[in-house]
Amino acid sequence: MHRREFVISAGAALSAASALSLGVGSALAQEAPATPPAAPEGQPEAQPAKPFGFDDVVAMAQDLSSRAYAYRDADLVGSFGNLTYDQYRGIRFRRDRDPWVGSRDFALDLLPPGAIFHEPVDISLVDNGVVIPVKFDPHMFEFDPAQFPDGVDYDTIGNMGFSGFRLRAPLNRPDVMDEFLVFQGASYFRGVARGTLYGVSARGLAIGTGSPEGEEFPLFRGFWIHKPNPQDRYVMIHALLDSRSVSGAFEFRITPGAETVFDTRVTLFPRQEMTTVGIAPLTSMYWFGPTDRTRVDDYRPAVHDSDGLQMLNGGEQRLWRVLSGHSTLQTSAFMDQDPLGFGLAQRARSFDAYQDAEARYEKRPSAWIAPQDGWGKGTVSLVEIPVQNEFNDNIVSFWQPADPLRPGNRYDFNYMLSFAPEPPDSAPIARVVETMSGLAVNNPASRTYVIDYDLDLFGPDDPVPQIKASSGNIGHSYLLRLPDQGRMRLAFEYLPEGAKLADLSAVLNGPEGPLSESWIARWTRE
Repeated sequence: MHRREFVISAGAALSAASALSLGVGSALAQEAPATPPAAPEGQPEAQPAKPFGFDDVVAMAQDLSSRAYAYRDADLVGSFGNLTYDQYRGIRFRRDRDPWVGSRDFALDLLPPGAIFHEPVDISLVDNGVVIPVKFDPHMFEFDPAQFPDGVDYDTIGNMGFSGFRLRAPLNRPDVMDEFLVFQGASYFRGVARGTLYGVSARGLAIGTGSPEGEEFPLFRGFWIHKPNPQDRYVMIHALLDSRSVSGAFEFRITPGAETVFDTRVTLFPRQEMTTVGIAPLTSMYWFGPTDRTRVDDYRPAVHDSDGLQMLNGGEQRLWRVLSGHSTLQTSAFMDQDPLGFGLAQRARSFDAYQDAEARYEKRPSAWIAPQDGWGKGTVSLVEIPVQNEFNDNIVSFWQPADPLRPGNRYDFNYMLSFAPEPPDSAPIARVVETMSGLAVNNPASRTYVIDYDLDLFGPDDPVPQIKASSGNIGHSYLLRLPDQGRMRLAFEYLPEGAKLADLSAVLNGPEGPLSESWIARWTRE
């Protein structure tokens, strides 16, 4: 775990609302059923036990929602108490304790408690439909002698519970089991695809993100990890979510590869009316880039895990909302009916765009949400939080239904979540390659914006730019082909004229409609 990853998790772990009632794993465990006795003559034979599945977790979530929310915190003692960052990194799961040891397709690591991870999570394995709870055992872990020179105090360590888990597979090479996902901290989880590194994160649910009342962090309180069959190329995971406002059941069917895909089912049972709920939330980091480079003194030209919010709305319009650093919290909402997809993307994919040989931001994946059923009316929401460095995630996107989620009702959402270098959209329309901005040369009261599009999809005739501003005015603009760079460049001046905030948009049109996606940016007066 990189130090930045640890700090990011701290925000979730320290402020997450954890709800782990005692004995969930053991109470719901199903031992392998014995052979049932023969039925008396004339009576039907006993049926085998039903394999554990999504409906079982739904029943748990519904039952939880009918009871008062309960919080439990682990008592971190002995060698797990008061750990520093380096000490926590010095605790490693022993490979010989992998429940799937010997498999050539998947490996499972259980993660220890300690440091910021003090909320216990129940973990059970499911083998051929039978639930087998995993009891916490400190002997599952190796302790780095350099960090624990006095040895390990096993005697005072009780059943503190795990903090999460990670999965491995031969993602990049057939002989190396690479980590491709981790669930740890509140309802946060991350995935990577072939050739990428951890960056953007997903969450089970977002509640009150960016609201004046403050954010509520639900917690995955229990996981059921299904052992893959030898022919399976995916792992099935069920999870139980709980928080003050809601309980929910999740199913993830996860297939790693060039595109790592989470086929996701969600069922929610609100405890109270929820007006600021975020479905399929994504979380990322944006500090600075070519649109706001002058406010940061740094040798690198850009630092971010994602550089834009990509959207495909219900009307099949393609939108690109470039991210920016702001001095105040900014919330944007894009109204829609039955969205087809949205996600946080990392489009700048060359080393030269970042010049960071350690973080390798050009290798961070994009994340894409594709609803699999009609989500109705609502908004794709974007929250941009001010930051002073790259160590905290500050970008959140999610779907917010137009109507509140009300107690006593069941709400179902199905979607595909994919982690890949690019979102899975190959429509023949010009995409934004890069956005740059700075003070206008001839007028310090205005600002110049430069938008570069893919040149390949434009014919010999130049498109017609359509540029708008929600406040202030658009000044001089021009269009320029850059064949050596493979770009079509649109540049224009924006004159705020007293405005404090403006949403800017641009699209390149042909005789029959848009030839490019719609570019959107938010300008704020510092």
